[in-house]
Amino acid sequence: MLNSKALAASASAAKVYVEDVFSTWLYTGNGSTQTITNGIDLSGEGGMVWLKCRTNAFQHGLFDTARGANKFLQSNSSSGQEASFTDILTAFNAGGFTLGADAGTLAFNSSGSPARNYASWTFRKAAKFFDVITWSGDGSSSRAISHNLGSVPGCIIVKSTNVSGSWETYHRSLNGGTNPQACKILLNSTAAQVGPTTGAWANTAPTSTVFYVNGTANTNDSGKDYVAYLFAHDAGGFGDSGNDSVVKCGSMTVSGNAATVSLGWEPQFLLMKASSTTSDWFVVDNMRGFSESASPFLRPNTAGAESANAGTQCTATGFTTSGVLDNGTWIYIAIRRGPMKTPTDATTVFATDTAGGTAPNPPLFNGVLTDLGIYKNVSGSYVWNWGSRLQGEEWLESNSTNAAGADSGYRFDYQDGFYASSNVQSAVRGWLFRRAPGFFDVVAYTGTGSARTVSHNLGVAPELMIVKCRSVAGRSWFVYSNAVGNGSSLTLETSDASSSGTAWNNTTPTSSVFSIGGGASINGSGDTFIAYLFATCPGVSKVGSYTGTGTTLDIDCGFTSGARFVLIKRTDSTGDWYVWDTARGIVSGNDPYLLLNSTAAEVTSTDYIDPLSSGFQISSTAPAAINANGGSFIFLAIA
Repeated sequence: MLNSKALAASASAAKVYVEDVFSTWLYTGNGSTQTITNGIDLSGEGGMVWLKCRTNAFQHGLFDTARGANKFLQSNSSSGQEASFTDILTAFNAGGFTLGADAGTLAFNSSGSPARNYASWTFRKAAKFFDVITWSGDGSSSRAISHNLGSVPGCIIVKSTNVSGSWETYHRSLNGGTNPQACKILLNSTAAQVGPTTGAWANTAPTSTVFYVNGTANTNDSGKDYVAYLFAHDAGGFGDSGNDSVVKCGSMTVSGNAATVSLGWEPQFLLMKASSTTSDWFVVDNMRGFSESASPFLRPNTAGAESANAGTQCTATGFTTSGVLDNGTWIYIAIRRGPMKTPTDATTVFATDTAGGTAPNPPLFNGVLTDLGIYKNVSGSYVWNWGSRLQGEEWLESNSTNAAGADSGYRFDYQDGFYASSNVQSAVRGWLFRRAPGFFDVVAYTGTGSARTVSHNLGVAPELMIVKCRSVAGRSWFVYSNAVGNGSSLTLETSDASSSGTAWNNTTPTSSVFSIGGGASINGSGDTFIAYLFATCPGVSKVGSYTGTGTTLDIDCGFTSGARFVLIKRTDSTGDWYVWDTARGIVSGNDPYLLLNSTAAEVTSTDYIDPLSSGFQISSTAPAAINANGGSFIFLAIA
């Protein structure tokens, strides 16, 4: 019999998160071998990899472990049968897949001038998420095909592999969800749904163990071989509780070219198609951009290159579309944003880098997958630049009340960094933050002018929130601190002490929402806002407060190797927003600091903080803005 420790370990090992089963990975073709390490176990668990060139009009390629490496199908073709090459996708690995030299120039890893950029989507076989099934048709009119999805499929995509044939697709929301098994829609076509008539699915609803195919409808024809990709719908099975869903197959009504969809979580991937009228299929994802100003799409039914689509935007609980999709009924597959697992290693969620300091270049700043990117030239009087994946190509200045400025270089479509430039400048430093439960979140919202709550995905109550109006100049940065309370706020662009007000509607944030008043600077009607939320994550980050002593003061953050990043602000009196990091120096001697509220160059001639294994130490030489005897201070530290 297992003891309690063994049982706990077994339960922990059984937990599965969306980052274990799905990945969008962007890469540049090199005309040689390269291994994509996305953390998805394909060799052990099986699954499917979907590849597409973003910059050129080349075919889609779908590879799966059931048929084996180097065999691909084209979603944009009904006539194309399975093709096999020895130098395309050459291996499914425990942490991703390997690409060959692509000597046949099939554009899955080919180089070019300018460079060819690619998107890959990896779907791992997992109960209540995704499955891959193959069979040989026998011509019977109602054949049950067993699957291992462990739940009723929400979508089934079937393709004949040895002869020509359309991509027959079942979706639970076809025909308004009434008798969808008598309908189909084609992945390789712009056509609306077909049916309801008896056809591809033998007019029989799928179950949690089987789905049905018909020998006269290109799903079970005699002499044909088939592959099916199955997606679950809202089946649970994931997260710490084991009850969270990571995929939903639903529908939406687009009216006035707009729609709002509630999923209960923020998506990272959408595959969608109008079912009531002709339209392309669209794929958008948060790696290539999923914001109001940058949501490029690829179309599975065509070989076309990536196109701009600024009208699809994710929210903390779903997504919206505006001005892009034709009116009518649309079906979709949505996959939840990760990571779902709380981080235990700060190096996976925070990094700092000099401009061009880490190859390859671009991105200009490298270190981690970046959701918030901040940079500044530390050598002189230069503004602070803040931008995030949810904002698209724009930036804000923490040292001013200016509205957001447009910047095509503020790009986040890289795996491990941000900013599109090759302008290497050692005096320009970037700070990179990744969203993760319990550590950091970003929320974009539109003001209503009335007190309300705003949903977030931090998973715990935020202890520090930084909010800025993006669309209107002259609006202050509002900062919430749990140490100051919900009846007061700070302003990031000033050195002012905290002041009372209704910015937070006198309501403490929770693990799912934060509250805002109706004031213009925090919730102006029709204005756009961005909120950055931080929390204490054991061993990773610490949002805290202390009372100054005027003498040496140890700040215990619960770390083991000291703080790599420290932000300090006095709250009961004036005091700047001081920033240190270990890349520029947190040492026993002088430590360069910057001020978030000032364009000034870094100051290198002072020793205000020192290293401490459990956090950081404030020196006795620190000024009143950092260590006044009896003064009140807040801080954010990252290990």
